[in-house]
Amino acid sequence: MNRFVTAERALRTAAPYGLPDAVRRVLAEQYAARSVELFMADYGLSVLQPVSALPHAPEPLPVHDSAAGRAFGAQEPIVERDREEELVRVHLPVTVRGDRLGVLSVTLPEGELAGEGLTELSEIAEVLAHEVAVAERDTDLYLRARRKDRLTLAAEMQWQLLPGRSCSHPEYELAAQLEPAYAIFGDNFDWSATEDHLMLYVTNGMGEGIEASLLTNLAINALRNARRAGLALADQAALADQAVYAHYRGRCYLSVLMFDFELATGRVRAVDAGSPQMLRLRGGTVESVAFDAQLPLGMFEETDYVIQEFQVEPGDRLVFVSDGVYAVADPKGEAYGDAALARAIQSTRLLPAAEVPRAILRELSGHRGRPVPDDDALVVCLDWHGR
Repeated sequence: MNRFVTAERALRTAAPYGLPDAVRRVLAEQYAARSVELFMADYGLSVLQPVSALPHAPEPLPVHDSAAGRAFGAQEPIVERDREEELVRVHLPVTVRGDRLGVLSVTLPEGELAGEGLTELSEIAEVLAHEVAVAERDTDLYLRARRKDRLTLAAEMQWQLLPGRSCSHPEYELAAQLEPAYAIFGDNFDWSATEDHLMLYVTNGMGEGIEASLLTNLAINALRNARRAGLALADQAALADQAVYAHYRGRCYLSVLMFDFELATGRVRAVDAGSPQMLRLRGGTVESVAFDAQLPLGMFEETDYVIQEFQVEPGDRLVFVSDGVYAVADPKGEAYGDAALARAIQSTRLLPAAEVPRAILRELSGHRGRPVPDDDALVVCLDWHGR
């Protein structure tokens, strides 16, 4: 049995909480690894947190200024060499279907990278990512490692509601980020893919704290319930509208922008039920794409929603934002607005989709002039490749 198969089997048979120990043990046995450390990206995407028991855990690593952070951002192995001891430290992306979870850092003799060594280690990190994604159903170990600060209860509810932070398929790449990561309360996103369709929801929450999170949870689960019943987009909106109205009787409502992308053709059906906005980067030009605004979910009883259609082309980048982005004011009271947002999209055009939401939110923080926002901010980026 070759050593990669041995490593793969060790990870697939490990207990959910035992994956870090299993990968350390098998890499030491099969690849003569001197040290092995699993790091998870924190909720704010600012640091890589070690999955180790204190007091022996290494320090968190910055995403922006470390070799491990470069591996995380570039999604490629980064090799650091120690010529004196003939050792190398390899940082490997831990990613599952485009969802970037963290980095596996391995110190081992340089000769172990010869031949297929580096490829095998990269594939082991990918297997580890799959196992971590499954293990999170049964243990809090990896979710605890993702937080450098305590989450508010509302933020805990919102992060648990999300499908992931990024994903990639042959037809598209998709990524999103929420701010403030540790105190988000209402904004949200959701997506689901089949062989032929991608459905995407971008939600702008109403209210603050737990009440905002409860409202969003109700609406997203109502949309999922309708989607999983096979209903069309307009009927999903109508069902969620009824669910929210039945509970709140119009006192609270939710803005959502809903899309159904046809993967084979690029034809898109959309329902605009509120305030999130979409901008498109095509051929070097950024433009706002407006839809006929319809009532938010739950504002009135039995609202009928109408589908609109548009076309995406290979090479298009779509950026979706909540009002916590385009309406945020600087210290002088000037709103961020379409012009500044267009500049931010232009300045990030060479970044992969997974890096764009975080980069735009960093620029937004500079405009705001203070570290903590007054409102939730959500950025979603979709790069369309087509079939």
